[in-house]
Amino acid sequence: MSSRPQPPVSRRSPGPTVQEILARDTHPVPAVLREESPRDLGCEDLAKERYLSPAFHAREIERMWRRTWQMACREEEIPRVGDRVVYEIGDDSLVIVRSAPGEIRAFHNACLHRGRTLCTEDGHAPHLRCPFHGFTWSLDGRLQHVPCRWDFPQIEDAAFRLPEARVGTWGGFVFVNLDPGAGSLADYLAPVPAHFAAWRLEERWKAAHVGKVIAMNWKVGVEAFIESFHVIATHPQILSSTADCNTQYDVYDGHVSRMITPMAVASPHLGPGVPEQRILNALTSGYADQTDAPGALALPAGRTARAHLGELSRAMFGQHADLDVAEASDSEMLDAIQYFVFPNFFPWGGWPLNIVYRFRPWRNDPGQALMEVMLLRPLPKGGARPAPARLRLLGEDERWTDAPELGVLAPIFEQDMANLPWVQRGLRAARKPGVTLAVYQESRIRHLHRVLDAYLARP
Repeated sequence: MSSRPQPPVSRRSPGPTVQEILARDTHPVPAVLREESPRDLGCEDLAKERYLSPAFHAREIERMWRRTWQMACREEEIPRVGDRVVYEIGDDSLVIVRSAPGEIRAFHNACLHRGRTLCTEDGHAPHLRCPFHGFTWSLDGRLQHVPCRWDFPQIEDAAFRLPEARVGTWGGFVFVNLDPGAGSLADYLAPVPAHFAAWRLEERWKAAHVGKVIAMNWKVGVEAFIESFHVIATHPQILSSTADCNTQYDVYDGHVSRMITPMAVASPHLGPGVPEQRILNALTSGYADQTDAPGALALPAGRTARAHLGELSRAMFGQHADLDVAEASDSEMLDAIQYFVFPNFFPWGGWPLNIVYRFRPWRNDPGQALMEVMLLRPLPKGGARPAPARLRLLGEDERWTDAPELGVLAPIFEQDMANLPWVQRGLRAARKPGVTLAVYQESRIRHLHRVLDAYLARP
């Protein structure tokens, strides 16, 4: 357990802390969830130019995006030799290819002849062939064919290999890094691999993938999803079942932060004495059609909503998934256990459903960002791995609720949309030169900017 000091009690919300809630769980809680790593990172304002300035954005692209490990896709999206996925960040484009049964490569996505983009979309082919003139490379990047080769005496095959980016894998995800001198992916992700060892995200499949381009800086999107402070105003309908201001915020050395938001616990904003049956009712709509037990949604005498929902979740999950969760804690079955890996990767821990967010600049524009939501589900019991969902990119006039695969999450995201573009608009209109942050509840935002500044300071 971390020995770092707790924030002063005055900065804690009324009501039980996360650790007090976990101590009452009906099953032992993993040690990684009993850790605490709070950081007091100060209280100075952040300059609003960080979200608006084209010059600041250009520095981010050059000094940060081109030097960080980024999640590009899931391994299951490129299972066969020749499968490929295109990943873009700023003006950079990579084509990630399954080049051999146990090998994945990432090539800079531009023809070495006259620069035409080699691959404009995901797909499958036995080679990489430029659609313009037909220059062709093998899946390991070697030059394979030059049309009218007699007219290119200056080309040497060895020097005409496709340039590559670095590739790493963890948890079923494929990561890329444009910096040949960057450190290892394992060091970059720490402590995430150790924390997720039991949850085994490589044994999940991508059941949904929905994205939307939003008129905001990418950091505006990231920041909205690394704090629960906004729940009371933006998502008031979940207060009776979400301990929003009880959330525990952890900041680790390096690129990682975390928050744990207890579920099936009422918000302290509602005051003490919220009936347990009311808490249960707020969360049971999904259980009602999945259990045959009459009266299963009535709270047994002497039980809390959290304990009852934890038991229901373990029973349902055990029926449908090929994983044993009989001894899983209530926290692992219910809580929002959300990690953030700088600059844009959000994997959720726990068992029934793993949510993944990703944010990145869109078309190299500091005022636009692509927000993506992926849902990872456990492999079905006794069945083959389902085909992964392809990205559904919502149009400008489409809403998150137009993506039924997101289920009950879609209305939540739609509520966030009532804020995010207007944050960007408000920053442009504001006369106040900086953004003010809470010391504890928004400590992950300050950590995001501390890490960003460390990259920007590098030559």
